[in-house]
Amino acid sequence: QVQLVESGGGLVQAGGSLRLSCAASGGTFSAYRMGWFRQAPGKEREFVATISRTGGRISYTDSVKGRFIISRDNAVNTVYLQMNSLKSEDTAVYYCAAASATVEVTSSYRYDYWGQGTQVTVSS
Repeated sequence: QVQLVESGGGLVQAGGSLRLSCAASGGTFSAYRMGWFRQAPGKEREFVATISRTGGRISYTDSVKGRFIISRDNAVNTVYLQMNSLKSEDTAVYYCAAASATVEVTSSYRYDYWGQGTQVTVSS
């Protein structure tokens, strides 16, 4: 059983930056693909970014390409999401997730473990 704990959320002005962290425990971190998802009020949870087990394969949703960077450090069992040039539409609860799957990795149902989420609020 893998436990995931996100941190780093908060309130930031539009154009600002935040760095989210997700610490994993209870499993072999390097065995899992990691992903970030977000859910805004009244909307469905959506894919943001994903990174393969070794970090060699990365994907982003189009709306964050060029602004967000996902990375991982398997030595400290942590995945990160650096968020730059934040916009009001980035406001959401951000979740990290771990997947054993290697296909359809932008789909939330492919992820086996989830964190509790961290709130990101971007003021305009």
